[in-house]
Amino acid sequence: MAEHLARTAGFPTYLPWPLAAGWRVADFGAVGEPGRPRATLVSVHGVSPDDGGVSLTTIAEEPGCGLGAKVAGTVQTDPGADIANRRADARLRVGGSTVPMWTVSTHEVSGELDRSVLAGEADGRWLWLVVRPASALLLMHEAWHFADASGIGAPLLAVPFGSAPTEW
Repeated sequence: MAEHLARTAGFPTYLPWPLAAGWRVADFGAVGEPGRPRATLVSVHGVSPDDGGVSLTTIAEEPGCGLGAKVAGTVQTDPGADIANRRADARLRVGGSTVPMWTVSTHEVSGELDRSVLAGEADGRWLWLVVRPASALLLMHEAWHFADASGIGAPLLAVPFGSAPTEW
């Protein structure tokens, strides 16, 4: 993770923070050229009483990159058309800001409802959340906070890593 953060310096890697007890970082990565990241992602896994195993993948990307759409399984790389002209479905805290988030449809691609997808804009970049199973989106509430992992500091050393990578 330290190498990832060094390679993506200046580009956020958003992590739910603090990470809930029993949750762990399962995967992380970036897209772009050395010294010029265009997108980052982090997948965390945990267990909920209602859904069993749950995964949450958070993607921050420059517009037009396409990583968020690839992970989410959507037909368009820009969620703008899906979220325009309607009220936000959720809000979350990213750093010190409240970010409105909208649900994005995935049924046109696979016909399956195995995941829920939210998209919004944070600091001039698209922010995507992909939650599996879809019903686990009900775990989300406005108290969810996301922080750029590069600003967490020493507490990041105590975060557990491991588990199967996210299916995408």
